[in-house]
Amino acid sequence: MYNIRGNKQTQGTGHRPPGEDSPLSEEPQREEQPSSHDLSALGKDPADSLKPTPKSSLTANLIQKAKRQSNTFPLFTEGLTRNRTAQEKVLALEQQVLMLTKELKAQKELVKILHKALEAAQQEKRVSSAYLAAAEDKDRLELVRHKVRQIAELGRRVEALEQERESLVQAASLREQEVQELRQHVQLLMDKNEAKQQVICKLSEKVTQDFMHPPRQPPAPLDAADRDLLSQQEKMEHLKDDMEAYRTQNRFLNSEIHQVTKIWRKVAEKEKALLMKCAYLQAKNCQVESKYLAGLRRLQEAVGVEAGECSELLRQLIQEALQWEASEASADSIVLSPISEYDEYGFLTVPNYEVEDLRLLAKIQVLEVHSHHLLAHEAVEQPLRERWAALGELAPSPEIKQLLRAGVPREHRPRVWKWLVRLRVQHLQGPGRYQELLSRGQACKHPAARQIELDLNRTFPSNKHFTYPASSFPDRLRRVLLAFSWQNPAIGYCQGLNRLAAIALLVLDEEESAFWCLVAIVETIMPADYYSKTLLASQVDQRVLQDLLSEKLPKLMAHLGQRRVDLSFITFNWLLVVFADSLISNILLQVWDAFLYEGTKVVFRYALAIFKYNEEEILRLQDGLEIYQYLRFFTKTICDSRKLMNIAFNDMNPFPKKQLRQLRMAHRERLEAELHELEQLKAKYLETRAAQGPAVPEGCTSEDEGEAEP
Repeated sequence: MYNIRGNKQTQGTGHRPPGEDSPLSEEPQREEQPSSHDLSALGKDPADSLKPTPKSSLTANLIQKAKRQSNTFPLFTEGLTRNRTAQEKVLALEQQVLMLTKELKAQKELVKILHKALEAAQQEKRVSSAYLAAAEDKDRLELVRHKVRQIAELGRRVEALEQERESLVQAASLREQEVQELRQHVQLLMDKNEAKQQVICKLSEKVTQDFMHPPRQPPAPLDAADRDLLSQQEKMEHLKDDMEAYRTQNRFLNSEIHQVTKIWRKVAEKEKALLMKCAYLQAKNCQVESKYLAGLRRLQEAVGVEAGECSELLRQLIQEALQWEASEASADSIVLSPISEYDEYGFLTVPNYEVEDLRLLAKIQVLEVHSHHLLAHEAVEQPLRERWAALGELAPSPEIKQLLRAGVPREHRPRVWKWLVRLRVQHLQGPGRYQELLSRGQACKHPAARQIELDLNRTFPSNKHFTYPASSFPDRLRRVLLAFSWQNPAIGYCQGLNRLAAIALLVLDEEESAFWCLVAIVETIMPADYYSKTLLASQVDQRVLQDLLSEKLPKLMAHLGQRRVDLSFITFNWLLVVFADSLISNILLQVWDAFLYEGTKVVFRYALAIFKYNEEEILRLQDGLEIYQYLRFFTKTICDSRKLMNIAFNDMNPFPKKQLRQLRMAHRERLEAELHELEQLKAKYLETRAAQGPAVPEGCTSEDEGEAEP
């Protein structure tokens, strides 16, 4: 502190001549230099040693110094100026002492916080050491249960503190409202008082003028014209008073509106901040719960089925975690976004698997999806909604392409999909075409109607819109599929079209729009023969996907090839129905947003991205049967849509359309040659059988002979 003060004094007097500054600079240094006793006191209690010297004593010392300097230099006429400069120095030093005191207090608070953090870290270290030092799994389980109880207790304390904070906020808001009302009342009284003062001043001036200039002759009697003039003047005076009152009232109302606007803005900002905080806390809660469930699952795998007591305890803990419902959290004071049974499109959020391990994985996956959604709501989804809301008329552009890849918000998706479908089928659409096809279906039964009826009940069994008996979606889906069977007789109906049409119905919510969406996918987006009886183009795309996987993910394909895993058993349905049965709804519809605009290249990108997303998990599996079991449901474990999108459109680059076209042409030629060869073998076999004739083994009777017998 001595060095700082000395530097400040040197800087403050650096503009004076050396001869004039030496008498002033030596004595303050002598007086301000701390003694050994002061230094020892500073070491004991820094806060007490840094208390500023009383201002009166400092001012008296400076006045004595100024007198001594004026006696030494009798011809120096600027004593007052130097005295004022010294006072400014004293004030600056006092401010500096106050700043240093505040800084010291802040350092003390920082030391306390660091002590608390160190104690918490030591406590955590002791708990971890105790967990690692436990000899038996029972002791470790007891430690885990103890930590769970501590977490629950801390959660209750946080809830109590949150309720207390809310009550304090409400009390503060009520106090603020009362203060605001009192201020308004005081302002109104002041305005009234001011108006009264003005009236009193005017009357006083008028009385003074009457005394100063009295009338010299008595007033003459007023005639009718003068009386009318006086009445009009009185009315004008009254109108002026009314105008002044209205102005005062207007000022009061304007100030009140201004105050209300400020309060409303503050409340809106506080509400937004609280919502963001609640979303963040809820996301963290979902992450902690998913980690807890994952830890229980790993512990269950480690313990095995041999340890009876530990296994039973783990089974109870897992059962309690799976039976937890979001309705239990509704009793809290703040519920931001609870996990409901169905999502916004009617799909079941937690699939009801029969195997307990799969149900546990489904619960973990739902919690992770909810966590990612809450964390990305303000950072990603809100700016995306604002960009879509700012768009006017839709037109193809690079910006639209990027927005569609990022996903369309739910409120804008029907409008965007209708525009995308119209771009694809505007040359096929005609007025009344859909109603004409429905009328044709009512007049004559289509051969595919029976297969359509069989597939209606198998369409999305995990979606409430297609499983509830009172729902109208199955009937609407039946009409859409029958109309398409008359629209395209070459295909009629193929298994998989029901799921494509169902997705279109869930988003567009109109039969005709869903019908034209199905037409756009089958006749303009997908290659020809994709849904024919031979599924020729679908088989070609499976071979194309194998080549792309070998190019983009060679390590994974080598691993699967060594274990003789055929991915077409899994990926054939992916491409046929555009992941309708594989991905969760929010990721699925994000894929469809880009698919309806860019075409089948998006399907290949996401197929590669799905394998890249789970590549490490697949590489850990060493048994072929185990790999097949994992591939059956591993797409449902994908929860981070942003990560999957970045892999599809960034990590899989370059991905030119020319390469996709060339691969399709090459594999189509090979497949057609194979099918042609197969047809030749079939024809040759039939000719051989026909030449041999119906051969009946000796001792056996043919069907014709058996029918001829009585």
